[in-house]
Amino acid sequence: QVQLVESGGGLVQPGGSLRLSCAASGSIFRFRVMGWYRQAPGKERELVAAITPGGSTNYADSVKGRFTISRDNAKNTVYLQMNSLKPEDTALYYCNERAVVPGVVNYWGQGTQVTVSS
Repeated sequence: QVQLVESGGGLVQPGGSLRLSCAASGSIFRFRVMGWYRQAPGKERELVAAITPGGSTNYADSVKGRFTISRDNAKNTVYLQMNSLKPEDTALYYCNERAVVPGVVNYWGQGTQVTVSS
């Protein structure tokens, strides 16, 4: 059974940084697309960043140049480095694991809260 456990969220001032981690267990991690999504109150869940098994990445326009996704296949862990945080980045951040072919498998973590406020 696949489990995704996020950590690293918290309260940070505007302009600050946080690093989220997501540890996967029970999966063939190195063959999966890993992603970070977020959901703010009253809004739909949106893709923040994703990384393929080969290391290709894509980002939401709103975070390009500020956030960096990376993966460590030896540790079955995916990271999201978030710099220059803004109040509008406040949301519950979820880790996602899916197969390269969409719709085959799709797993979610429980989420970690990021709050950007002075």
